[in-house]
Amino acid sequence: MDEPAVDRAGALDRLGSERFDLLVVGGGIVGAGIAEAASAHGLKVALVDKGDFAGATSSASSKLIHGGLRYLRLGDVGLVREAHHERRVLMRVVAPHLVRRLPFLLPLYADGPYRPWFVQSGVVVYSTLARAKLNGLVDVERAQRMVPELQTDRLRSCALYADAWTNDTRLTLANLRAAEDRGAVVVNYAEVVGVRPLEVLADGRTLAVDARRVVNASGPWIDRVRRLEDPKARASVRLSKGVHVVVDGGEAWHAAVTIPHDKVRVSFAVPWEGALLLGTTDTEYDGAPENVAVSEDDLRQVLEEAAVALGPLGPPRVTFAGLRVLPTGAGGTASARRETVYTTGPSGMVSVAGGKLTTYRRIALDALDQLGVRHLSRRPRPLPGATGLDRIPWPVPLDPVTRAHLLHLYGSLAPEVLAPAAEDPSLLEPLVAGRPDVRAQAQYARAREWALSDEDVFRRRTTAWLAASGLRV
Repeated sequence: MDEPAVDRAGALDRLGSERFDLLVVGGGIVGAGIAEAASAHGLKVALVDKGDFAGATSSASSKLIHGGLRYLRLGDVGLVREAHHERRVLMRVVAPHLVRRLPFLLPLYADGPYRPWFVQSGVVVYSTLARAKLNGLVDVERAQRMVPELQTDRLRSCALYADAWTNDTRLTLANLRAAEDRGAVVVNYAEVVGVRPLEVLADGRTLAVDARRVVNASGPWIDRVRRLEDPKARASVRLSKGVHVVVDGGEAWHAAVTIPHDKVRVSFAVPWEGALLLGTTDTEYDGAPENVAVSEDDLRQVLEEAAVALGPLGPPRVTFAGLRVLPTGAGGTASARRETVYTTGPSGMVSVAGGKLTTYRRIALDALDQLGVRHLSRRPRPLPGATGLDRIPWPVPLDPVTRAHLLHLYGSLAPEVLAPAAEDPSLLEPLVAGRPDVRAQAQYARAREWALSDEDVFRRRTTAWLAASGLRV
């Protein structure tokens, strides 16, 4: 492998001995995006996460890069416009290998919450904001050709629009790789245990960290970190649990399905990584973030809501739960605004709460603006692996499925992943049965992508976890 292996000991030594312009607390998509943007603007950056990178919400999202059709109903036109801009940028420049366009069908049943004329007008507005030609209503026959399992009883028509999907964990890792390539120190399994003074606990030792500024991007743990700075800090957010279920299917689908349940909530059925992703729920959660789990009621709700629009599906293979961070306020979580809130603590720590996977880049730049970083460039930058996708020098022969899979996950970095297989063909063997991942990916995950455990490899660097049956993560 041309790139040197990740030097964890060296990274920890640097963390405890060098002076940084910025310490980012939290290695989810928002923290990773902040580290990428800050390093691109010349700041000396360190990032730590008490668990694995993307170990919480950023590996448990709906995997969608979308404008948010239902946000039009809530009046968030500005959010929809911003999200569509970011979707285009991610697809075209930042990570075209990871962010893929996908049509969506919204079935309109006779007993559904929306009338066709209302949805058609909304889709036209949505598609105008998206600068997309794909919009309007399609008949039942065409809809069923796109999604064979679509229930057609009492189906009047379907709205058709376009959004995109991604692998949320790989997108997070790509941002971290970009930051590290520019000299940033990134360390997982390193917990901030003090803010005044700034201290990090990792591998059994406490490091004093010297950083001029701190950004708290710890997601559902945001208030816990805020109270390290100010023990009297009041709750600044509320949490909403989102549960997803992965089942077999989707191979013959040419679109995803958006299923309306009332005038606010929708759920999705998305062909994703060779399987079918169902969800999500949206229920208030007041427990410890690390204890979030999928209940039998959650599982039942997801499957029952999918059955509104889909025929019989296979048994659940994998279930997972994540937490959304929402502004405090009255009313149900489903109708809460998906806005980002920035607060500054008594010692100057900036906390970033909320937002969407789709708009992570914008959130990162706004966080740097809060920190007073001047001359911010909003021009999109390709992430590692995003360029040269049409001229990849494959070091070993691969079958088409494996090649397409590695191209999607790594882009033009795929030869770097496969380089050791030229000397050791056993690294081309399947990592697990039933998935296109190969053993070279596991070796690469540990050598280059900060993986320390089998779970890090299987759950967050590859798609091997999707081969499990009955797994809850």
